[in-house]
Amino acid sequence: MQVTLRTQTAEDTREVGEAVSALLRARDAVVLTGELGAGKTTLVQGVARGLGVEDTVNSPTFTLVKEYSGILEVAHVDVYRLDRMQEVVDLGLDELGGGEGVLLVEWGDAVETLLPADRLRIELNPEDPAGGSEARRISVAAFGAGWIPRWPELEAALRPWSGP
Repeated sequence: MQVTLRTQTAEDTREVGEAVSALLRARDAVVLTGELGAGKTTLVQGVARGLGVEDTVNSPTFTLVKEYSGILEVAHVDVYRLDRMQEVVDLGLDELGGGEGVLLVEWGDAVETLLPADRLRIELNPEDPAGGSEARRISVAAFGAGWIPRWPELEAALRPWSGP
């Protein structure tokens, strides 16, 4: 299950995150991938907004984890600076948000084996790698049986950004 999207602006990318948030449940994991500056944190801002988070959401690159309260607890994790898998294990990802929140992991492709089988994987790529545009290509893929019943609704929610 996969869909490819195209956004023109950072606000469009936030709106994609907000659309995704409507289908998230407690204990869901979202893996965010893409190069530096691809829009991972921007998408997380939209997810958080959709989940009713009122705090400012920014990258947890130096703190590793930021937690926010909303309709669901949100744990925003950035594993970019971690060198060893044991450092990720030590974060206790399954306990963040009281174990009942949503886990959003930037650079999560490096630690997918530690995440739940039911997860979304969102890959963001700038259309202009030189940085002259905010346009992004976004691939959203769902894994695990838990996403099978939700997939048609998620696909419909993302339709405004569907593209080649």
